[in-house]
Amino acid sequence: MAERLEIDGLRALLAISSHGGVTRAAEHLALSQPAVSHKVRRLEKVLDCDLLARRAGGPLFTEAGERLLGYAQRMMDLHDEALAALGKKPLKGTIQLGMTEDTTGGDVARILGRFTRLHPETQVRTRISQSLTLADWLEAGEIDVAVMQVFNRDVHPDDLVLYEDQLHWIKSHDLPLDLSVPVPFLAFDSNCFYKHWASAEGARDGQRFETVFECPSAAGILSSVRSGLGVALMNGLHLSPDLEVVEDVFPEPPSIAYIARTRPKNRSDAVKALIQEISREVRNAIPLRVA
Repeated sequence: MAERLEIDGLRALLAISSHGGVTRAAEHLALSQPAVSHKVRRLEKVLDCDLLARRAGGPLFTEAGERLLGYAQRMMDLHDEALAALGKKPLKGTIQLGMTEDTTGGDVARILGRFTRLHPETQVRTRISQSLTLADWLEAGEIDVAVMQVFNRDVHPDDLVLYEDQLHWIKSHDLPLDLSVPVPFLAFDSNCFYKHWASAEGARDGQRFETVFECPSAAGILSSVRSGLGVALMNGLHLSPDLEVVEDVFPEPPSIAYIARTRPKNRSDAVKALIQEISREVRNAIPLRVA
């Protein structure tokens, strides 16, 4: 049988699925849109069937396209694994990684441990800070990868989404709310994007928040909430029965996403390999535990 499925075409098909369309897939792959479309058409010619539905407002893929995605993912995983295991040139380099405090545990830490064992000549140097600080470091070139939180509306096409969640207002069951005075607010630090959002949205609704406690640790914030020091914004991963979720009082909190973000124009082979390892874990174990 002379026909074969080209690796680059399968990679393009997976990118279309991951990023929601040909245009975004082209941006992710650093190719033109016609080039991505051409790769898909070559697959269609080999298989003698349509893979993309190409109907406005409809699904991206035909039934055959959906079936091929499953095969494509398995083939790409084996392809990448073979390169990592049998490649003659060992992966070398240093990765400057930034993470938020609540992503240092769980699966993310396990992935980093496995990555350093697979690539012993690659060093991963990690710095911990808040999401806005990590974004600034990434922009300034001080780190190569940021594992952090953003509002869902701020997810970039090239971001790897690890987990999605919803923010909630929380307080102690024993803490009374007096909206006639500034509401005591617990923040991660002065650069906490929860704090910036609460201040801006509260001002629109005529509500005032006063930061009375700052702590870079989610555990510290939760302990202070339980002690009745004030209200806080916290994602659903950290909710428990001893915390009261406050509804219909403050502005409706937005949804958030935990992401891995890189600088597209400065991706070394080591950075690409780390992102592939994280991506593989996300595909196989959704939702990824970040804490």
